[in-house]
Amino acid sequence: MERKKNILILGLFLLTGIVAPAGVAAEKQEIYRAYVSNRMELWKKVIDAMEAQKPADNDKLAELVNYQYGYIGYCIGFKLRDEAKKYLALAEKNIDILESRNHDKSEVNAYRCAFYGFRIGLNKLSAPVNGLKSIDHAKKAIELDPDNYFAWIQYGNIQFYMPSTFGGSKQEGIGYFLKARKMIEKDRAGLKDNWNYLSLLVIIGQSYTYTGELESARAIYEEIMRIEPGFLYVRDELLPELLNKMKN
Repeated sequence: MERKKNILILGLFLLTGIVAPAGVAAEKQEIYRAYVSNRMELWKKVIDAMEAQKPADNDKLAELVNYQYGYIGYCIGFKLRDEAKKYLALAEKNIDILESRNHDKSEVNAYRCAFYGFRIGLNKLSAPVNGLKSIDHAKKAIELDPDNYFAWIQYGNIQFYMPSTFGGSKQEGIGYFLKARKMIEKDRAGLKDNWNYLSLLVIIGQSYTYTGELESARAIYEEIMRIEPGFLYVRDELLPELLNKMKN
């Protein structure tokens, strides 16, 4: 999902701890297949169909927001600004609906944190204002639910990318990603066909690569290949590029 841009605010990646109800099992599998095969036209098809139905069920609407989140991150990574803005507006409206229905407050705040991060991705000049809002929502999400792994990922993104002069720390950010990984892996059954889990591992691998911890990055990418041998982005791009870098 992060393709070439090393966009970790996706994280990509999401990442909300939602357990999909049976009604969205088909969508979950389609999104997973689209993710590992790098076919974002299929991803878009799923979210457009779900958006057209405007789910009345909170869990299904939250699942849609998760998929919209992933698509927005992809669009920002490939500089599809108009597309990113369109789907960000839709996702924010859906979060407003979830909040009005008293949906999980930690989850709502974690998404708002991510969306302010996307706004920064679309306009770097907005960082002073949107950055503070993003931090506030991340902290509130964690305060409301310390076990919300998506909130820790968002806080990790903030720490990783914030300049050290403003208190950022890449190592601290990686620590939060690893914390999130432990949380998501507590539900082993929930990892099946879960694009969020693979996205988190990619984030960790890319972070290690960025900080020069190449052996740790290789271990992560090789683990991803054991989990999903058909994951094209890691198989054909990230892992070969890393191995080539390690030779030089």
